[in-house]
Amino acid sequence: MTEQQASLSSPPTLKEQLRLFAFNGRNQSERPHSFEPQMSKRERLAALLEGELDFHGTDSGYASHNLHAFAAKFPPQLPRAFIRGLTRPGQVVLDPMMGSGTTIVEAILEGRCGIGLDLDPLAVQLGQVKTTPLDMDAVRLAGLEVAARAYDLITNNVALVAQNLAQRFEQETRAFIDYWFLPNTQLELMALVLALEGVEGPPIKRFLQLTFSSVIVTKSGGVSRARDLAHSRPHRVEDKVPRNALEQFSTRFGKNLASLAEIRRIEAAGMVTNADTRSMPLADEVVDLIVTSPPYANAIDYMRAHKFSLVWLGASVNSLSEVRSQYIGSERVGDSLLGKTPLPDRAEEIIGSLAALDRKKADILRKYFVEMRMTLAEMVRVLRKDGAAIVVVGTSTMRGLDVQTHTCLADIGASLGFEVVGVVERNLDRNKRMMPARFGKQKGSNIEHRMHEEYVIGFYKGE
Repeated sequence: MTEQQASLSSPPTLKEQLRLFAFNGRNQSERPHSFEPQMSKRERLAALLEGELDFHGTDSGYASHNLHAFAAKFPPQLPRAFIRGLTRPGQVVLDPMMGSGTTIVEAILEGRCGIGLDLDPLAVQLGQVKTTPLDMDAVRLAGLEVAARAYDLITNNVALVAQNLAQRFEQETRAFIDYWFLPNTQLELMALVLALEGVEGPPIKRFLQLTFSSVIVTKSGGVSRARDLAHSRPHRVEDKVPRNALEQFSTRFGKNLASLAEIRRIEAAGMVTNADTRSMPLADEVVDLIVTSPPYANAIDYMRAHKFSLVWLGASVNSLSEVRSQYIGSERVGDSLLGKTPLPDRAEEIIGSLAALDRKKADILRKYFVEMRMTLAEMVRVLRKDGAAIVVVGTSTMRGLDVQTHTCLADIGASLGFEVVGVVERNLDRNKRMMPARFGKQKGSNIEHRMHEEYVIGFYKGE
């Protein structure tokens, strides 16, 4: 027997068993919910960080993951690997910056209790819909009634629709709608809004509102005059012919209904709420695992796209701008944060180098690191001893300077009491990660340049 044959026939080590368990399979029926090798939690975390984390070519469209477009989603296989490898059924998994809710869905699918927090109103609604079991027959009936009611309004009572459209929005929001939506599309969307207002039952109404949003905030096509609202900054296309909103709602409703079929069979608990990760509404040491992806230091502006649907659901442009200003990574700099919170040496050196190029950008970067320090401190507080926190983040380029977000966050976490078990690079599948796209002959933006890879930081909280 050759050495290679002997190697192939020998039983896998515990580390190899862990990797096979955590990284393979999709549904909970394919293998057990958790794996308990004779390895410490810290050793398991280290082994998982050494595994394959790119997940190119994998199916990410199962369960409720495709209910709504959302920029910079990580593949569900990424949180699933750590959930399987580091927790048991019934334990608590937290994503304090949940975005599209990928971690929470995977936690529920794996029989864990998932908790998701976010400040973005569309993210919160998306997370709530993704994790709320619904009566499919009741949802189907409500959706058909909304479509029929909207069609009837457009066909037989368009004057009522036009009256509501004229009276519904204050000046700034009205100007935004007129710029981005053609008159016929505005009537179609208002008819759907009026039909949605008659839906009873918050869970079903949230699901149908999200379906409504998904025909506006979408990767291609869509009903606005924007080229692409899923992963680029809005750019108005003068000759675009938007799709019929009523037809798109009916089509998307059927797809979203099918997407919920798998998640509704799961009985594990999920909780999603609007909350600030810098001050989490959670008691000390109640979480077993954290898997999250914070914003970049030079953040993707989620609200720039999300407001396209949120204004139709009752929010004003001004109120959404105020919400946006509260996000980590926003460019509104408060004097109370600047220079008053200690940061590790590497972060201070990078901020100093950036200040020599652009003082305002340096202030924004300091604000980002200070706010992420607050977030990491909260993560240390809510995590149980012998718990792990997985932070997936990319670096950023500001005025041509790589600000090394991943290494600075690792340093900040270590200064707060976390042990940094590893910082590993993963290459992005840009077609699935929905990163900002470039069109025509324009030069790539800084945000494009920095999004070919990101980093997975593995933190451990000791006993």
